[in-house]
Amino acid sequence: MRRTFTEAVNPAAQPTSGDAPARPDRAAPSKESAARLSVASNATLIVLKIAAGAATGSIAIITEAVHSSIDLLASVVALFSVRKADEPADESHMYGHEKVENLASALEGVLILLGAGIILFESVRRLIEPHKIESLGFGIAAVGVSLVVNLGVSTHLSRRAKATDSPALEADSAHLRTDALTSLGVLVALALVAITGVKGLDPITAMVVAGAIVWSGVRIVTRSSRVLVDEALPEEELQRIADAIRDGAGQEVKGFHKLRARRAGSRRYIDLHVQFREGTTLERAHRLSHELQDEIRSRIRGADVLIHLEPEGTSQPPPPAGERPAT
Repeated sequence: MRRTFTEAVNPAAQPTSGDAPARPDRAAPSKESAARLSVASNATLIVLKIAAGAATGSIAIITEAVHSSIDLLASVVALFSVRKADEPADESHMYGHEKVENLASALEGVLILLGAGIILFESVRRLIEPHKIESLGFGIAAVGVSLVVNLGVSTHLSRRAKATDSPALEADSAHLRTDALTSLGVLVALALVAITGVKGLDPITAMVVAGAIVWSGVRIVTRSSRVLVDEALPEEELQRIADAIRDGAGQEVKGFHKLRARRAGSRRYIDLHVQFREGTTLERAHRLSHELQDEIRSRIRGADVLIHLEPEGTSQPPPPAGERPAT
């Protein structure tokens, strides 16, 4: 019967020995170039949207410019974070700087929520005091260009985020994807205003856009916060760790317990106690622990693995009521 790993985790356990965790491969150039592209595209689109908003008087287009301004700030934060996260560990940050990406992602989510608040305020004001909308053709063209550009850059950032496992690029991609969706909504609204002449559709669309932005911001903040408070890895990843130990262990390995695993940026930090059967030499146990570390790293991306060696007869504290003992 499959055992859930939540039951195996013992927060009181502290690894006392093992090999120094391997540092991540340096993927900074690909992450940094993607972040630079995001900064450049957002800066360009801000100028285009401000010009279109001024020419048309559309609050929906102006809110798009506000959204892009927030995206630009978020992209700058992402660019800084991917640079900082790749710096090696030092005396002040012995586990490295990877969590800077998670912090940046949380900040980006907060910025999204701030932008949504500004949009809602201005939309309600324009709904109460209607404003004349002109040059709809220019506005539609500008928003259309923004939609295409944001979809392209968002897709590129998403691919880079998956390739490098970067939370900051993932959040930036989500920003631009939301921006593209809101641009589509604005296009529809402007087209309806042009067809029907009902100017109230403009601020109403802007409020719908703000709602979509709030949803995206809350999702990003929630996801980043879970990493910042050292939430355990997903059950699926924990199961892969178990499978790696089971498949990589020889006859000398009796089992393991006190498994803990968390994420920081694109890294996974894993520590556990492995018990070796009576008669296993220290040299053999040490060699086997290296093999287990390699097996786990082959299945868990970006894993730093620390294994504490224990003899077979080591006593374990009884599990809490209702829980089963670890493997």
